[in-house]
Amino acid sequence: MLNKKFTPKRTVCKVTFSIPSEVVTNEVALVGDFNDWDTESTKLTKKNGVYETELRLKPETEYKFRYLIDGTTWENDYAADAYTANEFGTEDSVVIVGK
Repeated sequence: MLNKKFTPKRTVCKVTFSIPSEVVTNEVALVGDFNDWDTESTKLTKKNGVYETELRLKPETEYKFRYLIDGTTWENDYAADAYTANEFGTEDSVVIVGK
């Protein structure tokens, strides 16, 4: 799930990415354009039955992303703003950061 909050001057959008804990055994990483698809740099933290993390993203930009669950399973965000085909024959989630 995605939750977006802009800073007062709208120069940054704080986007919270979350996934239910019942689909995760050990850990989940957020992987996408914003971290050069690095599977280790953005791990989600478990809070109140949900794994989540917050990123500060640039407005007026679209970012492709996916979740990597337990180091083996790629999962899309079912509340993503859009989906786009990737080179692996599947789809990536897209978060669209407006103005």
